[in-house]
Amino acid sequence: MKNLLRSRLLRATLFILSAVITLPALALECDYTVTQDWGAGFTASINITNNSSTSITGWQVRWRHNNGSTIVNSWSADVSGSNPYTAYNTSWNGELAASGSVAFGLQGNGDDATATILDCIAAGDNGSSSSSSSSSSSSSSSSSSTSSNSSSSSSSSSSSSNSSSSSSSSSSSSSSSSSSSSSSSSSSSSSSSTSGGSDVCQCNWYGSLYAVCANQDNGWGWENNQSCIGANTCNDQWGDGGVVCGSNSSSSSSSSSSTSSSSSSSSSSSSSSTGGSSSSSSSSSSSSSSSSSSSSGSGLYPNYNTNPIAPDNTGMDSTAIDMASRISLGWNIGNTLEAIGGETAWGNPMVSNQLIQLVKQNGFDAIRIPASWDQYSNQTSAAIDPAWLDRVKEVVTLCLDNDMPVILNIHWDGGWLENNITPEKQAENNAKQRAFWQQIATHLRDFDERLMFAGSNEPNVDNTEQMAVLMSYHQTFVDAVRATGGRNAYRILVVQGPSTDIEKTNDLMAQLPVDSVQDRMMVEVHFYTPYQFTLMSEDASWGNQFFYWGTDYHSSTDTNHNPTWGEEEWVDQLFAAMKNQFVDNGIPVVLGEYSAMRRTEQLSGADLDLHLQSRAHWHSYVTQQALANGLLPFYWDAGGLNGNSSGIFDRNNNTLFDVQTMDALLQGAGK
Repeated sequence: MKNLLRSRLLRATLFILSAVITLPALALECDYTVTQDWGAGFTASINITNNSSTSITGWQVRWRHNNGSTIVNSWSADVSGSNPYTAYNTSWNGELAASGSVAFGLQGNGDDATATILDCIAAGDNGSSSSSSSSSSSSSSSSSSTSSNSSSSSSSSSSSSNSSSSSSSSSSSSSSSSSSSSSSSSSSSSSSSTSGGSDVCQCNWYGSLYAVCANQDNGWGWENNQSCIGANTCNDQWGDGGVVCGSNSSSSSSSSSSTSSSSSSSSSSSSSSTGGSSSSSSSSSSSSSSSSSSSSGSGLYPNYNTNPIAPDNTGMDSTAIDMASRISLGWNIGNTLEAIGGETAWGNPMVSNQLIQLVKQNGFDAIRIPASWDQYSNQTSAAIDPAWLDRVKEVVTLCLDNDMPVILNIHWDGGWLENNITPEKQAENNAKQRAFWQQIATHLRDFDERLMFAGSNEPNVDNTEQMAVLMSYHQTFVDAVRATGGRNAYRILVVQGPSTDIEKTNDLMAQLPVDSVQDRMMVEVHFYTPYQFTLMSEDASWGNQFFYWGTDYHSSTDTNHNPTWGEEEWVDQLFAAMKNQFVDNGIPVVLGEYSAMRRTEQLSGADLDLHLQSRAHWHSYVTQQALANGLLPFYWDAGGLNGNSSGIFDRNNNTLFDVQTMDALLQGAGK
């Protein structure tokens, strides 16, 4: 059996390494892709594509990491061994239709993220093929050997992706094409999917069907880019639910749904703008296949990715780091598009071009748009009102027409996601997250790189169990956007740290979602420290408000309201933590919200003057230190102009209201 090993240089240090192994009857292609590399560790994915004309029921991949790097975590495959490693399909992702794809993910430790594919074997093939070649710095981009005719991918190396399969096909000894599955189950309810008549099992969870987890027996899990339920948890529910099994033929629809769902992510992985050279039509085909079934993982909502298109990197050349270099002072259109009850329900007028021009003229250079979606959606189908999608698009257009990069999110939105980061709500919320982002991303797909999407706002997470659930929400967001294709295949995406709290993020966020394109992701945190100074509106039994922030701004007369913690040294330490964790590893951090309210209704005279001076110092110092540590500051402006608020602009008259704070922000930003 003959191997073809292909290696590509990705931005001088990152590699996509592919080993293509072609069998007479069963042709599998395995591609290794580095998705994140932060120096001391990395994440990667291995994509398996069935290039034959017949389906397979199982697969096996063997690979070796270079220079001592090791794997510490994996998902969507049963991984064993110790460099070299071997991965087998799970009980739910072994079946691959002709031209179908599936992917599994890896997290590793070590400063070398590259790897060498040794074997790529379909179930039933007892041949062993190995490749001793290792990754190299060659910039050549061998084309994918898929047999489908395809238009060029938008990557720079895609001109060779239309080549015939002879570039990667090779003669090999004959081998059996029987497809007995080698998948194994971690619970008695999961079964191997063979070419015979064995059973495929699902969980009937109170009337909705979900995949049964292959890697855990209890609780909810996240495998193959969809929620799954442990067999024991499924069987312990009250009522008539539980694990149900049917024949392979009767369950083929749900089985292919799982496989198809994962192919959306894995297929677009091979069409990365930073160096992948898989054909765009192959990617589009996989996206389309995925979209027809991806939401069926929960069965709650229809599929809204009904028109995926080929990836298009026109106007999408900037990496996350490139975009970060454009932003020095951002502004939130707060309490407006996210207001429950409508755009003007919380006291602000509708967003106008005059407002955006005012914001830009005063020194801001980017806009964050908090937005609500659930209140504008059908609660049964999750279909978003087209009029609302058009209104959000109109506001985005106003910002981009003024050359202000935009971050658009799903904000609090009634708390359906951020207040329900729990295993019990995981499947339901992933279904809604997918449905919403399919619609949002499709409607806004044609905007260039200056529009960025953020998956959530302030997801309430306190522990590792909740963090795992949040990661599934993030992965759903990334996969849903990427699968729509077009410019969304390369759009910069922003994922939120737990509670957007810096300390929790530093403790709990050990990895990022798997992405199909390199260097297009940012992390978001918020900053309201110390709470007693920024948000606390009355003294409490456990402590007083802080009125006078900063070591040089303490009061000598109102000493009960001087800070006891959270001053300059805290800012330095917290921002440095984000720099060390993300920025130094090539991942920009968005400081999505920060501001401190005025105490104009609590203080007067000299006390008020000192407070306002200290407040200006807080805004200047936080802005300055954010930028010094590579964080992108976005001031939170909810529009209020009275006490206990932090509005800068009088939006009703389109004038600058708080000159002192505006000057402090500009000073901190070095403008």
